[in-house]
Amino acid sequence: MSKLSAVRPAYWIAGVLLVLSVVVPLLVSTYAKDEPRLWGFPFFYWYQLLWVFISAITVSISYQLVMREERKRRASQGLDGGSSVKGDQR
Repeated sequence: MSKLSAVRPAYWIAGVLLVLSVVVPLLVSTYAKDEPRLWGFPFFYWYQLLWVFISAITVSISYQLVMREERKRRASQGLDGGSSVKGDQR
C-alpha cells in the first residue's frame, strides 16, 4: 500500500478547499473587469471581498474535517482525547 492511498478522503477534501481558496483569487482573468457593479462598486472590488468570506468558510470547513479525522485516529489508537495538555491536572 502506498502512502498516497493511505490518505483519508477528508484530508483530500480539505486540501482541495484550501487550494481553491488560494488559486481562484489569483486568476486575474476571472475578475479583471468593471461590470457588473454592486452598490456602485466595480466587480473587481466586490469579487475580491467575496473571496475573503468564501476563504474563511473553506478554511473553517477544512479545519473541522481535519480535526474530526484526527479525533478518529487518536481514538482508534487508544490515545487520550486531548486531556493530556500541559498544565491540565484533573
